[in-house]
Formats: sequence, C-alpha cells, structure tokens
Amino acid sequence: MKSNRSSCSGRLRGSTRLALPGVLVAAVLMLAACGGGDGNPSSAVASAMQQANANANPQTNAQPQAANQPYNDPIPYSTSANDGLPAAQVAEKAAVMHYQWTSGKTRINYTTTTGHLTASDAQGNPEATMSYVAYTAPSTNGKPRPVTFVYNGGPGSSSIWLRLGSFAPTRVATPDPLLTNWPNYPLVNNTESLIDTTDMVFIDPPGTGLSEAILPNTNRVFWGSDPDVDVMRDFIIRYLAANNRGTSPIYLYGESYGTPRTDMLALALETAGVHLTGIVLQSSILNYFADAIEATAITLNTLGLQLDTDTLAGYFPGYAAVAAYYKQASPAPLDPGLYALQTELFATSQYNLFRRYAQTWVLSQLGIPDALGTPVFPSPLVLQLWRFPSGLTLQALNGYFNENPFNTSLIPGTTIGRYDGRVSLPNSDPRLQTDSDPSDILISQPFTTALATQLPDYLGYTAPNATYVPLNDSIIEIWDFSHDGQPLPDTLPDLLGALTLNPQLKVLAENGYHDLATPFFTTEKELARLQSVHGLNPNLQVNFFPGGHMIYLDDTARPKMKADLVDYYQGQPIPFALSLRTLPAPWHDESPAGTPTATAQATTTQ
Repeated sequence: MKSNRSSCSGRLRGSTRLALPGVLVAAVLMLAACGGGDGNPSSAVASAMQQANANANPQTNAQPQAANQPYNDPIPYSTSANDGLPAAQVAEKAAVMHYQWTSGKTRINYTTTTGHLTASDAQGNPEATMSYVAYTAPSTNGKPRPVTFVYNGGPGSSSIWLRLGSFAPTRVATPDPLLTNWPNYPLVNNTESLIDTTDMVFIDPPGTGLSEAILPNTNRVFWGSDPDVDVMRDFIIRYLAANNRGTSPIYLYGESYGTPRTDMLALALETAGVHLTGIVLQSSILNYFADAIEATAITLNTLGLQLDTDTLAGYFPGYAAVAAYYKQASPAPLDPGLYALQTELFATSQYNLFRRYAQTWVLSQLGIPDALGTPVFPSPLVLQLWRFPSGLTLQALNGYFNENPFNTSLIPGTTIGRYDGRVSLPNSDPRLQTDSDPSDILISQPFTTALATQLPDYLGYTAPNATYVPLNDSIIEIWDFSHDGQPLPDTLPDLLGALTLNPQLKVLAENGYHDLATPFFTTEKELARLQSVHGLNPNLQVNFFPGGHMIYLDDTARPKMKADLVDYYQGQPIPFALSLRTLPAPWHDESPAGTPTATAQATTTQ
C-alpha cells in the first residue's frame, strides 16, 4: 500500500419560504445520525464475540506497568431528553487497565481509562457528567505526547464507531464493503492504531453513551449546535486539567456531524485560551446549506433548496465513483483519483444545465419529486450526450436523474449504501425492512455486540444500573441546528475564526470516494471558500481514499490513512494531498468563508 500512494491518497492536480408537504418530516429520520446505528445483539453472537475478544486480547502479551483497576459504576445514568443526574450522585471515577500493543516489531505499553469526568462552565457550575475512553502511553522522548479528542456525529451518536473501527489499539474487523459472516466480526489487535503516535480520548456527548446532564440541566439542554460545542469544550478543558495535559500538543478528530462540531469547537477552544495544534475533519458536512437534501429535510421549507445546484453537482463525482465500482463507468477508470477529477470537471462544465434539474433532483432523493410542481429531468438525448464526458454508462446516468433516489436506481433490484455506496443488498433482503442503508447494517449490530463484551472484559468497566446508548434517535428529532443567527450551521466562518486566532493550526480533511452521505467534492468546494480570504495561507491538506463515510473500515484505506496521519502529526506534507490553492474554486453562489451562507443569500435577494 505505501508504494501505491498516488492512487489512494490524493489526486495529481495543477494549480489548478414556502412550506413543503408534511411527508418531509419522515426524511429527517432517514437522514439522521451519520456514522452508524445500533442493534440488539443475540446471546449467541455475544458469546462468539467474547471468545474472539479473548483470542485477540492484547493483555495476553502484556507486561503491565501497574495493577489493573476495574470499576463497577453504580450510577443509574439516563439518556432521556428530560432527565438529569443529581449533583450528589456525580463521581469522577474510572476503570484503569494496562496492556501492550504490537505492530511488527513495535511494542508499546498503554493504559485504558474508562469512566466519567464533569464538564463545568466558566463559573464552575457543573453541566454534565460525560463518559469517555482514553488510550494513553508513556512518552519516549521526554516531551509530552500529543492528545487527540475523538468523537462521532449524528447528532446523537456516541463515539463507539470511531473507537471500535478506526485507530484505537483494538478494532472490529469488518469485511467492508462485503457482509461476509455478518454479524460475527472479531475484535482484533489493530496494527494501524495511532497509539504509537498520539494518545486518544473518545468522548460521548450528553445523551449518548453513558453521558448525562447534571441537574438543574437536563440532557436536552445540550441538544443543539451551540450548547453542544460549549459542553464539549468544557469537557476537554476538564480532561486537560485533571490529567496535567496542558502542555501537550492538542488535536481534535471529528467524523460526519463531528466535522462542523470541530470547526465550532476549535474556535471555542481558541477563544477560551486552549491553543490547538491541529484538527482532522473526516467525512465532512461543513455547511448544511450546501447539502440541500439534508437542509430541506431539516428545515421543512424551501430555504434548504437555495444551493440545490451545488448539491446536485457536489454529489455527482461520488456517485460516479460508486457507479464505477459496479462497472457502470465506460471505459473502466484506470485510477480513482483521475476519474474523480474527470467527473468533477464534467459536473463543473454542466453546472448551468444542472440548474434546470436541481430542485427536482433534490426532492427526488427525499422521495417527493413533485412536491413543488412538475418534475424536470434531462431528456434521453441529453443523457446520451453526457455519456462520453461523464465516463458513465447510460444506465448509471438514468440512475442519477430520475424520480427515485439514486440508492435504489443505480442497480435494478438492489439498494446501495448511503454511508458506503459499495455495500449493497437485494431489495428482498429482510434486513432492509428495519434499516434502509446496507452500509449501516454492515456495522450496527456487530459493533454493538462487540461493545457488550469489550466494556467489562477489556476496559474493565461495568455499569449494572445503566445501558450504554450507541445512538440516541431522540436527539436528532429535537436537535436545534441553529448557529450564528442561521437555522443551520455553516461553519466555514468558525474555521476561519480559529485560523485567524491560531495561524499555525494544522487542518487535515479526509474523504472517501464512495461516501454518499458527505460527498468529497462538496467538501473540496466548501474548504475552497477560504481562497476568498486575502493573505490567508493555512496549513490545510485534503486527501482521498477508496472507501465510504467510515473510511477506516476498508482494509486498503486504513493503512494509507495511518501513514498519512503519521505524516500529519509529524508536521510532514502528505504525498499528493491537495492544498488550499490546488482545491477547485468554490461555486459562484457560495459566500466567502467569513460570511455565513444564509446571511449572504439574504443580502443577495434583498
């Protein structure tokens, strides 16, 4: 893999208010919780996973530095919207366990710490008791090790998906993008762990995992863009103080909704005097207005459609990459990066023509193509003319431009995944009756099953009076997305604010070619808005991998991600990554980075 960096990590570039029908309410639930779902593990599967965990448990080769300290947490945590924990019951306690990680000839003794810390506001008032898992190792050079705070998105997701799938010392070995042996995926030693590079702290926001508000606050107090950022900031400040990590290089790593959270959180921390070394944005949705599917489903009105053409064009290269996986590209691409460039150039060249179909296209993805009138689609002649420049077959083009969502139209009789378009199931598969996304099915039950054995056996933590909640569907239903005076977050102004306060801040944006939830081309276009800021020269790198939303599940992508992340942490340039100046220019209807989208749109239309 390391010898084939050009085909996996980047692309060779030169400097180059009308109310909608009530049916849209259902779309909110369909689009909720990027980054994974939950399930109900059977006892048989739990037994199998426990045995797999025992076989792969690094403790068998460990040379413990200190005695293990399991913890039986008696507190009855609740993740219900209107619940909060009395302050008298709050305890900052944790299980502490010691292991050894191996990768080749590298051996590192590390510690897991699993428990709760209290986030308090600037006046010292407790806000929430937040569950976390930290993986730490001793310094080998006398300098403080970096510490990276890691979280998923949703909103409403715990950090289980990143913790069990990405760069912790152990992981669930998925066969992504296949469902072979589902749901019996083993827990294994993770040879691509970042424990040799950085300490990691995986955080569960209030109402997820075992995190709960502290009275008089209730969980729902923190279910919104701004209060969520505040409580996450206060947790990080508490962790740094409690563990004497104020001199460590500090990083943030967010996935999916965790990326707008990261932009806002970076600004909040810098403003509070906590200076960051870097942030990682994986599978980004940095501006909700630029995804008109999400925006329309959330706002339930035409405000979400204001960047509908940007959305249609932004999804197209990701869809084309998925189509190529199913052999619906002609000729077959020789390199995924070059093909991505071809389809980006096609979408850009056809942008003005796409405008005719954009509103219908967005509403088709929501299952209501005629919600605002007669649907408008390209004619057969137009589709024929697009075959050569797009590199797609007629079947693939028809699958994108029709009245049905493209996830059921690309391959007849088949549903492809939203999180990873390469994961598919026949429409007759009974699992689709309860979860319409095959790529969510791939991980939801296996990860939840693994957690059931990993918490007590490996992390040494039990909570007999509470239930860990991987994904809280109640949160997305009432989440307040408003931010910066807008109904939805556009966080490029936040990112710019953080870069202004800390010009040395390193920014890395990681993208999966086959991600149909947060398309890579849209991320490029949003970050390119920083080009409008005179004199700004940020340390920004953008890289690309084969894979979906959870890129690290792919056995080809994960080693490349690890190699790129090591370069990033060491301050080295990532081979073939794009910089701010080599990103494609932003769409003309987008506002500059320092101006929120809705504000700019309102000014334009007045």
